[in-house]
Amino acid sequence: MQARKKYVLLGLCTCCWILLYYWAGLQERLLGLITHRRGEVPRPWPDWLDRALLPNFAEQLDLQNGGGPGDSPRQRKQAWSSIYKDSRCRMDTCFDFGRCQTQSGFRVYIYPPEKGERVSESYRKILTSVSESRYYTSDPREACLFVLGIDTLDRDQLSQQFVPNVDERIRGYPLWNDGRNHVIFNLYSGTWPNYTEDLGFNVGQAILAKASLNTEHFRPGFDISIPLFSKEHPQKGGKRGWLVRNSVPPRRKYLLMFKGKRYLTGIGSDTRNALHHIHNGKDIVSLTTCRHGKDWEKHKDARCDHDNQEYERFDYQELLHNSTFCLVPRGRRLGSFRFLESLQAACIPVLLSNGWELPFSDVIQWNQAVVEGDERLLLQVPSTVRAVGIDRVLALRQQTQTLWDAYFSSVDKIVLTTLEIIKDRVYSHISRNKLMWNALPGGLLVLPEFSTHLAHYPFYYLHLGISPGLEFTAVIHATSPLVSQSQPIMKLLQVVSKSKYCSQIIILWNSEKSPPQRSKWPPMPVPLTVTDGRRKTSSRFLPHAAIETEAVLSLDEDTVLLTSEINFAFHVWRSFPDRIVGYPPRSHFWDPVKKAWGYTSKWTNEYSIILTGAAFYHRYYHHLFSHYLPSSLRALVDHSCNCEDILMNFLVSSVTHLPPVKVAQRKQYKEMPSLQGTKMAPWANPEHFTQRQECVNTFSSWFGYMPLEHSQFRLDPVLFKDHVSVLRKRYKDLERV
Repeated sequence: MQARKKYVLLGLCTCCWILLYYWAGLQERLLGLITHRRGEVPRPWPDWLDRALLPNFAEQLDLQNGGGPGDSPRQRKQAWSSIYKDSRCRMDTCFDFGRCQTQSGFRVYIYPPEKGERVSESYRKILTSVSESRYYTSDPREACLFVLGIDTLDRDQLSQQFVPNVDERIRGYPLWNDGRNHVIFNLYSGTWPNYTEDLGFNVGQAILAKASLNTEHFRPGFDISIPLFSKEHPQKGGKRGWLVRNSVPPRRKYLLMFKGKRYLTGIGSDTRNALHHIHNGKDIVSLTTCRHGKDWEKHKDARCDHDNQEYERFDYQELLHNSTFCLVPRGRRLGSFRFLESLQAACIPVLLSNGWELPFSDVIQWNQAVVEGDERLLLQVPSTVRAVGIDRVLALRQQTQTLWDAYFSSVDKIVLTTLEIIKDRVYSHISRNKLMWNALPGGLLVLPEFSTHLAHYPFYYLHLGISPGLEFTAVIHATSPLVSQSQPIMKLLQVVSKSKYCSQIIILWNSEKSPPQRSKWPPMPVPLTVTDGRRKTSSRFLPHAAIETEAVLSLDEDTVLLTSEINFAFHVWRSFPDRIVGYPPRSHFWDPVKKAWGYTSKWTNEYSIILTGAAFYHRYYHHLFSHYLPSSLRALVDHSCNCEDILMNFLVSSVTHLPPVKVAQRKQYKEMPSLQGTKMAPWANPEHFTQRQECVNTFSSWFGYMPLEHSQFRLDPVLFKDHVSVLRKRYKDLERV
């Protein structure tokens, strides 16, 4: 009985499908017959409303068939597969980790350029950044990573910078190995009209560091998306972000702005042709011009003249400075120069570039700095940005400055960020976490070889809700032989050891004579260690393993201080653990006549340097001094036996973008004259001051800018020199004459 019901039901379904098929075919034939009887031509789908204009740009059949710029996803995928045969590459499948596990560690080799090789200005900057980095090696046997000497930045065949026959040339490299352990830099790919991802050669298993990367073609955890930058982008340093101060409320004159080209045809024209819809001329300014390119007049439409006239009414720089949000629509390619311009100007980028893999997306949390829109929902953008609260605007704006200063202000930073991301992948067990990359001072200045624990760095105490430790290590730099028990260093040892915060004392022995035996040193309540400084001035900032406390008190052997002065300075440092806190101040200035930086030791109303002859700082700066700064600067310090304190101030100020902190000191504080039989104090040498002038200019040249910051800020103890009883004062010794 049940089987009979099943067959009946199956038969009814079959009859229904036959009737439906027959009726649909009959309806189509009837509709065609009626149409032909009326003499009408059947209209193809879709019904193009601007049919009269279309033949000027593309044939209607081409548009309906998906030709030209509108290639189907399947066609684009096939084209991509033909170019990148290793589209499934990941670090564990297409990278040889064995080359990086050698004693040399992470080293980068650049192929030497061939004779007469054409290299663009931008690619020359990239190669310079690699060759001047701490990872560069001239020996390919030591290399973990390889960079081509061939300019691969511009792969547009219509460009004058296009280099032909790249495929043949790289296959001739004995170390190419199908691109394994190679990184290829590229800014422009493809050409008119499609601007595809075609580089004109097979990248094989090479890591692609590319601008305008599409998420469809991005190999996660392998490729690296980099920003599009112009040939004028600075090699080093770069200009600071434009957010000088935080104004509350943070809204600016204009809510949203855009000023740029409008493409009349081709890829990218859909988005930019629609931007005029959101322009209201009041708080939203969206201006486009079609006056660009050779043949713009041939393709101009009815809006061109009006758009061009309106375009000239507003200045681009004025709009950047006075807008809260900046539209960053796609151009011919997904990336745009406007992206970096907006970041620098603290104008929050509103992205309209569907499918764009944002620069350094592996490590940067872009939702903290930009607003991602959708090209298809352009008309919703104004209401979206109006809904962003004031506190959110302020946070987004601050993060644009953090990211600009940390990763994008120079070619050096872009290249080094690329290398550091690859290095983190290779040594994933000692890599940076997201907070290190997205919080000040940025991933480039946080070296994970020092520690992977946030609490070990001077930058994250506030994030973690903790305070620095309650002890310090004193490091005394000794250059004179011990000939008398009355030498300043003997008294200094007693003063320092009396501090209840002193954990240990390390004497860095840099004298030509051997250090005295332990019995020659006075007895002290804290451990005393004498270590060989190898007669190098820079050795005072080496990361000595014996230093276990976070705070380091750096002292010269002839420094004269009281225990209460040391205690007060230490308390101040615990409030500013990322800065240098100390006593003797110095300053720098710009000499317009010599067009150079100057150095002065005069007591003025401002300072920018605290001498490390009596100063506190975090021990992490020892690690940065030895592993971040180039060996050439340390060699300069050792050769001149001078300027190590200036270099440390340059380093710390470049990290914090803040000045050091000066604390109160006794009036009679001065450098003590040298005792008979001891080495003459360096500051007494007439050449000492001249050398320091030269050092300031040499250091600023390497950093690419002047990192030192002036300050008029000094911290004194509460009740310092107030007319109250000394019994009520905690640091009464500081007022003794």
